Amino acid sequence: MTNKVDAIKPTADIQLHVHETHGHQREDKYFWLRDDNREDPKVLAYLEEENNYTEQQMAPLADLQQNLYDEMVARQEPELESVPYFKKGFWYTSRYDEGKDYSVYSRRKGALEAEEEIFFDCNERAEGFSYYQLGDLSLSPNSMLLAFTEDTVSRRQYTLRFKDLATNEILSESIEDVTDVVWANDNKTLFYVKQHPQTLLSYQVYRHILGDSSANDELIYEEKDDTFYLNLYKTRSEDYLVICADSTMTSECLILDANQPQQNFTCFLPRQKDHEYSVDHFQDKFFIRSNYSGKNFALHTLGSDVETFQVVAPSEWQTLVPAREKVLLEGYELMDDWLVVEERSLGLPVLRQIHFKTGESRELTFNDPVYTVFSHYNPQSNSTKFRYQYTSFTTPSSVYELDLDSGETTLLKQSKVMGDFDSQDYQSERVWVTARDGVEVPVSLVYKHALFNHNNPLLVYAYGSYGHSLDIGFSSANLSLLDRGFVYAVAHVRGGEELGRDWYEQGKLLQKKNTFNDFVDVSKALVEKDYGAKDNVFAMGGSAGGLLMGAIVNQAPELYRGVVAAVPFVDVVSTMLDDTIPLTTGEYDEWGNPNDPEYYHYILSYSPYDQVSAQAYPNMLVTTGLHDSQVQYWEPAKWVAKLREIKTDDNQLLLYTDMEAGHGGKSGRFKHFEDIAREFAFLIDLAS
Repeated sequence: MTNKVDAIKPTADIQLHVHETHGHQREDKYFWLRDDNREDPKVLAYLEEENNYTEQQMAPLADLQQNLYDEMVARQEPELESVPYFKKGFWYTSRYDEGKDYSVYSRRKGALEAEEEIFFDCNERAEGFSYYQLGDLSLSPNSMLLAFTEDTVSRRQYTLRFKDLATNEILSESIEDVTDVVWANDNKTLFYVKQHPQTLLSYQVYRHILGDSSANDELIYEEKDDTFYLNLYKTRSEDYLVICADSTMTSECLILDANQPQQNFTCFLPRQKDHEYSVDHFQDKFFIRSNYSGKNFALHTLGSDVETFQVVAPSEWQTLVPAREKVLLEGYELMDDWLVVEERSLGLPVLRQIHFKTGESRELTFNDPVYTVFSHYNPQSNSTKFRYQYTSFTTPSSVYELDLDSGETTLLKQSKVMGDFDSQDYQSERVWVTARDGVEVPVSLVYKHALFNHNNPLLVYAYGSYGHSLDIGFSSANLSLLDRGFVYAVAHVRGGEELGRDWYEQGKLLQKKNTFNDFVDVSKALVEKDYGAKDNVFAMGGSAGGLLMGAIVNQAPELYRGVVAAVPFVDVVSTMLDDTIPLTTGEYDEWGNPNDPEYYHYILSYSPYDQVSAQAYPNMLVTTGLHDSQVQYWEPAKWVAKLREIKTDDNQLLLYTDMEAGHGGKSGRFKHFEDIAREFAFLIDLAS
């Protein structure tokens, strides 16, 4: 490891604040670091002091960090263009031009040889902003009007604007705090979802007439339960608009005839606790993905008649794909003759096609031991050609076209890795690890053949929350680790949904500690299986995966030489007790509501900030963004301050706050490589 720079470690002032809940008192010496407005000079000065310290400590790694960044950028195609798709008379593509950070969207009328029309250039829109993120791009049914949303603060608060594609003019009207936007079929009426400006929960749906003042917009639905959030979409048939209210475990959909936008939305099926469902419409039928008949979801159908529509109980739905104990139904695509279902079996994604009339079923097969496959964009239902996307640890992202009738598959485009990359130089594997309670946990691994010697530095990555499955994909950035001898492992710990809904339920609420135990047990087992050196094991995770990092360094700090915790959710008790913090109330079904004493004490028992103790901790790099709306910056800042005060070792503890970014880090095609290069330099230096 490079010698550390002799510098004075930042020390946060101690100002005792006491939280009292259920008769229990928690001391919070660094509560003062919370500044909702992000304007307090003392707080900002402390964050800058930490940044300066991190910069000083990593100064000897400046050349390595720059080399890593240069490597990552050099692997990118100078110009990158999507596979064209045809919709309503136009061929559409998006691309990155050489040297540009943002996408350009264009189309050609009728044929690919026609003159190009650039209808949206994010590079132009990003000028003058240190951060830019495009949200929605929504074309009107006649393809001549564009609704789009943008965030220039990095707080995931988007502004809705409009463009007339006939005149190429950005219209003057704008609407703040918008998430989803969908057009009705009259090319002038649209509906949008509004976020609460403080909690950021999407909670209202408005109707807007293009050209009219937004002050006249009509509120057509408001969600009163703050554990739910709203999304809005159009069905496959384009005949209906759907408002979906979702909590972690419960759903309710409302529908509206897209040809009658002045009418009222109708409830499809009232919400019922623990019943999740979504609705689509195609060929005069409603399609319902639901967990009513089994927790791994089934697909049902129901005939549609808007004039006589009444709520129909799930027991009256027709089952197209039944719920199964060991196969999770994740999604589906509706084509004229074929249904394509996205499933997950034994932890791996599956694409299966089913003929509507004959019932014939075929499954795509792949050679990689671990991979990701999913439906690509298929706007034309009346085609026998179905596009899907495939990637693995060793296969760059690839778009294929499957002839549903013949079964023939054609590669349309594979991302290029510039330089001397050869996929045959790398090996991916899948192993199963027995956790302490006897449960088998899947692990995905990749390494470079020539450098694998059973004594490698080992980086273990995981997430393990919200039922989010960590699918395995190609990362050109990760080559910088693999080419330096690292073994990279993804632990599919409980709390994800890789092995179905039950896998998720075993890693949430009062079973959350299974997530942490799985990660620790995987780390130990991989060393025992000779995938890495005992004294060169590293861990990485972000957001809820950052909570995982905080928990495992409290539980088993001796296992890890270094840990990277990105935007970590570490002050769990305080955040979950504060319903003014964005997104808190919608999280109760995930973590539990600490206003209930049972959940309070359970969360307290693993909350990383609360469980910091006087022990030796690994080398740690902690990152955050000042404008983060999902994990507020003060959580990692407080955590680092408390670690500095209490820990007994002299290992590195670095906090880096991006003063211009939020939860997702820097915007732009290349800028995020700066963050990755910093993290990788930290790890590589420790491993050397």
